[in-house]
Amino acid sequence: MIQTLASNVNIKGIVCTVPKNIVKNEDFEKYFPKEDINKITEMTGVKERRITNSDTCTSDLCTAAAAKLIEELDWPADTIDGIIFISQTPDYRLPATSCVVQDKLGLSTECMAFDVNLGCSGYVYGLWMAANFIATGALKRILLLVGDTISKAISPNDRSTSMLFGDAASATALEMDETSSTISFVLKTDGKGSDNLIIPAGGYRNPATQENLVRIVQPDGSIRSLNDLYMDGGEIFNFTIKRVPPLVKELLSINNLDVKDIDYFVFHQANEFILKHLAKKLKLSQEQTPISIDRFGNTSSASIPLTITSELQDVLSSNKKKLAMIGFGVGYSWGGALMNAGPLASLRLLEV
Repeated sequence: MIQTLASNVNIKGIVCTVPKNIVKNEDFEKYFPKEDINKITEMTGVKERRITNSDTCTSDLCTAAAAKLIEELDWPADTIDGIIFISQTPDYRLPATSCVVQDKLGLSTECMAFDVNLGCSGYVYGLWMAANFIATGALKRILLLVGDTISKAISPNDRSTSMLFGDAASATALEMDETSSTISFVLKTDGKGSDNLIIPAGGYRNPATQENLVRIVQPDGSIRSLNDLYMDGGEIFNFTIKRVPPLVKELLSINNLDVKDIDYFVFHQANEFILKHLAKKLKLSQEQTPISIDRFGNTSSASIPLTITSELQDVLSSNKKKLAMIGFGVGYSWGGALMNAGPLASLRLLEV
């Protein structure tokens, strides 16, 4: 059981970036019958998503977000002590993408930088890492860069993924602030579910070959290769409903709070059916559970900051609110963070 507290840490701002290119579900009528598309739309709640072009990587979206954030906060480059880059779609197998971004942003060579391979829980885990670096006094200012261009790993002929996932990235600025309240974290893992959301080939366990790059018809009629993302939606739903409500209750319990004490529960935007089911099970109001999946799809690690910037910009730009941020999915990995956030000096959503 991982329950930790981090003090003297403040989120100064969040900037998210999405591609300008909008893909709507009706664009898939060349792959699936209209009736199937309507059923998928009703289940997932996704109406459209943002998809990058072939030349744009996660690092490009993160760099654009970070550059805008640094500009708006007026942070001198030599005052930024660290970059944490969290993504499952890095630029290269090596070097670390965080090193590439450090150079692009023109940060000091005294800046620490490293990558983390996490998806749906990545933003919560990233906040935990960044907050603890600052709380211990090791660093004073950190850029947390989180995002994915997961569309690059999806077959357009796969019913379970092609109309669900979108591309997005984020930059979050954290700094030491002795006036800030404590941030609470709960983090968990169960690798037994790793095969239920996976790209089976392309790594060192199962390298890409001419054979496994070929897309073939699957039992459900979808067409994909071993180098495409595979998701067992039923198993992911079962995992979420089993694991997430106890996580939320544990996070509240260690803070002696009830659901009514939280202004907003910002969940990873897995799909709308799951989000509504969680809200019902936890007795949360519609106002407490902002949703962005209808316009952006499931954006993996970026979905929590994207929901904050797209749905809570007016509120958090001028007010302090109590937020519970809950990430869950691929791994299986899940975690929660509870904090007072706002007013944020920079809170923006950019098209790039």
